[in-house]
Amino acid sequence: MQGLLRTSPRPLALLFVVALAISACTGAGQPGGSTAPSAAAGAPVAGGIVTIPITADPTLNPWSPNAFVESLFINRVIFEGLTKPGKDLAPAPDLAESWTIAPDGLSWTFKLRSGMKWSDGSPFSADDVAFTFNDIVLKPDLGAQNRASYAAVKSVTVVDPNTVRFDLSRKFAALASFLAYNAGILPKSVLSSGNPLTTTSFNKGVPVSTGPFKVEKYTSGQSVSLVRNDNYFGPKAYLDKIVFTVVPDANTQIAQALSGDLQIMILDNKAAVDRVKSASGLVVASRPLVQYYWLALNQTDSRFTDVRVRQAFVQAIDRQAIIKSVELGYGSIANSPITPALAAYYDPSLASKYPYDPTKAKDLLTQAGWTAGPDGVLQKNGQPFKFTMDVGQRGVLEPVNALIQQDLKKVGVIADLNTMEWNSYIQKDVVRRDYTATVNWWTYPSDPDVFPYYHSSAAGKGFNIPGYQDPKLDDLLVQGQSASDLESRKAVYKQLQAYTSETLPYLFLWYPQEVDVLSSSLKGVPELGLRDAVQYIGEWWLAKK
Repeated sequence: MQGLLRTSPRPLALLFVVALAISACTGAGQPGGSTAPSAAAGAPVAGGIVTIPITADPTLNPWSPNAFVESLFINRVIFEGLTKPGKDLAPAPDLAESWTIAPDGLSWTFKLRSGMKWSDGSPFSADDVAFTFNDIVLKPDLGAQNRASYAAVKSVTVVDPNTVRFDLSRKFAALASFLAYNAGILPKSVLSSGNPLTTTSFNKGVPVSTGPFKVEKYTSGQSVSLVRNDNYFGPKAYLDKIVFTVVPDANTQIAQALSGDLQIMILDNKAAVDRVKSASGLVVASRPLVQYYWLALNQTDSRFTDVRVRQAFVQAIDRQAIIKSVELGYGSIANSPITPALAAYYDPSLASKYPYDPTKAKDLLTQAGWTAGPDGVLQKNGQPFKFTMDVGQRGVLEPVNALIQQDLKKVGVIADLNTMEWNSYIQKDVVRRDYTATVNWWTYPSDPDVFPYYHSSAAGKGFNIPGYQDPKLDDLLVQGQSASDLESRKAVYKQLQAYTSETLPYLFLWYPQEVDVLSSSLKGVPELGLRDAVQYIGEWWLAKK
């Protein structure tokens, strides 16, 4: 990839702690805070249109419970947060130019940039920040996306028009990292009446925003086009327009990239890597991710509350075969929620904890009271071990579910597959929790704090999809949020990895690598996965042919 080099995973968590210490003094001067474009490929030029695929109609509101991966890229472009991931993924200034932490760790004060405006020209102020958190995120009845991430936040106080203070119920070492992750600020003047998460004219129309680009037009089922935001506080973007086009099928995305209709995308179908690498005008790069795939077993189903059953399933699934056949080797086996990309925290000793072993899986299921019936299907109390796995039509999920189905059948467990259109799947499985078993993934901030995905308070809502509840795990999660120095945090998260690998709140499958495909004419894209690189989209530019 021209201008983009392959890199080994950085010690991201260590960088975070260093950045945290710096931010306690000023919050400024951190790596990644600069918006200066890369000069590696020559002098940037203005103009041009970049087209990026998304899989379904987006929801243009980062806090909406309906905003998932199809919405993430656009929302990160148009809505700025107080912080953003720096180019080293440590939290860097964004709407806030600096921040300080109180000596007791129970309040953080953020100084906003002065003179900022919304895309409609109205002034941006601390009132918008307080509104976003006090009236949206911290309101339990609204069910805001990512709400569980801010369980430690009591309230946000306006100190003056350019200053806000986050008051906490306990220490929250990762606050700056979470504020850099899908935490865009929303306009009080537009959304203060009615439900701010369900306003269709905003979520599916032309929202008022703060990023380097703003929405020009939303065409359902087709695309969302963005144009430069002349009221953006930072340097003027080089590109004239960004078009997010709805392309649900991964193979169609590849065909459009090969034809030049798309300029940048994540290659979900890694079977096409060699084909894309050999094409002229395209460049491919792999990136380490803070991401893992999982199988969630609904804990309201008594069959799955027995940890021996969960452990049996993990040993029955040939995860290495999935990585080889579906990911073409771009990944490694997962046994905890802490990924290898978080090198300062990741415990590699757990990688071999559950080798593929159908015999061991059968033994565990026998111990849990399941015995083979005359047709070979396991049964208990006269009922066969049979259930449905919902499958969202996106990326690798369909072939992965088919492989898991085959592996479970080998140990006497029947999993019927229910394949669904992506948005329908999100509504059924993620929003309503109407499912028995499902495979999906989490991508989370570059910090080991996984409180929103595992704490009991998020069971049945938030991101605790299985609904798993465990007081010991809750305690470890709180300890992790409260520890502020690197060694203390490492100790807590080592315990957390060991405990989650044993209890399996989720059934951990694998840690993927992201494979990005870019037009060779697209320059200025930082050496990050696309999810984070879009937050530097103002620096992207197209070389003249």
